[in-house]
Amino acid sequence: MPNTFTEPEPSPLLLLLGVGEDPLSERGVDCPGGLPAPSDPDLVERAAAAKEALGDRAFILGHHYQRDEVIAFADVTGDSFKLAQKAAARPESEFIVFCGVHFMAESADILTSDDQIVVLPDMAAGCSMADMAAADQVEAAWRTLEAAGVADVTIPVTYMNSTAAIKAFTGEHGGTICTSSNAEQSLRWAFEHGEKVLFLPDQHLGRNTAVLDLGMDLADCVVFDPHKPGGGLTAQELAQARMILWRGHCSVHGRFTEQSVDEIREKVPGVNVLVHPECRHEVVLKADYVGSTEYIIKTLAAAEPGTSWAIGTELNLVRRLAEQHPDKRIMFLDRTICYCSTMNRIDLPHLVWALESLVEDRVVNQIVVDPETARWARVALDRMLALPGVGATPSD
Repeated sequence: MPNTFTEPEPSPLLLLLGVGEDPLSERGVDCPGGLPAPSDPDLVERAAAAKEALGDRAFILGHHYQRDEVIAFADVTGDSFKLAQKAAARPESEFIVFCGVHFMAESADILTSDDQIVVLPDMAAGCSMADMAAADQVEAAWRTLEAAGVADVTIPVTYMNSTAAIKAFTGEHGGTICTSSNAEQSLRWAFEHGEKVLFLPDQHLGRNTAVLDLGMDLADCVVFDPHKPGGGLTAQELAQARMILWRGHCSVHGRFTEQSVDEIREKVPGVNVLVHPECRHEVVLKADYVGSTEYIIKTLAAAEPGTSWAIGTELNLVRRLAEQHPDKRIMFLDRTICYCSTMNRIDLPHLVWALESLVEDRVVNQIVVDPETARWARVALDRMLALPGVGATPSD
């Protein structure tokens, strides 16, 4: 049964991809320098020529959510931490060109050597979730926990999708990092070392893991809102809570609703609903399968021919999976388009500009994490890598 992928409807709520900026939720500004026009028919040839000219000097990383036109030039594809690890395993490459978003490039800079240069083709490729937890907000939240008398028994656990500053805060305060694959192991470790967890910055991954994997009740979880005095919580609520969830979310995965699941089940009888754990709790409860991006990819690869799948994750990846598995019916869970607008800022014009600049021995958009921040962030990352069963192969 050949698969014909049905494009979602255009959404009036969607940011124009690569156009404009939102300084409250995105990093950086417009990319400096003269970019090739998007309609330039020679872009593919220019990208290929620049990559060939750089040879082993440049190592190009492509996140799963990137456009196909960018993935075509990636030396390796994967999730954020996997890509950072791949970069660290290529010390012979002078330049690490990270086709992803800002926090991913920061992780690559933390894990690579001092003489390697990490480049982000567009500095406006931020992450709205990561930017929902600013360093000063988290420091203020910790003071609130101290005032409530619970900081000493609270272990911070920070999702990989966070800034280097938040990872460093976590390392300095005895906590660890997690990915969506090993969140359960990270939380179990945290509860061995404390009575409570401050989970940053994605409330949905924290809640889903605590309830579905650790067997907690929803009543064990409270949401800390950094925009409200005291996080919008009383000292008693903080004392009674086991999971203190930061009020953050993924702008893509947070869009999927119970109605999305109900509609697809009515439309396609027998469909398998497969979603990412960054989705809302009520959506995860209605899904058949829940897992990280790598889990989603592996599940579809192992699925029986002729089966139908509705996927709740970023649209670029869902479309690519449909093309890779024409023997299965693969569709997007939502009715309307849901790209990661900041991830999509990395396009072929920006990649060509970055590569051609490196060919001319001109470094653009270098990502540099200061040594002190990098040191403490690395402490938190190393704690994660030391967890049983995690080793060197976690994924988001």
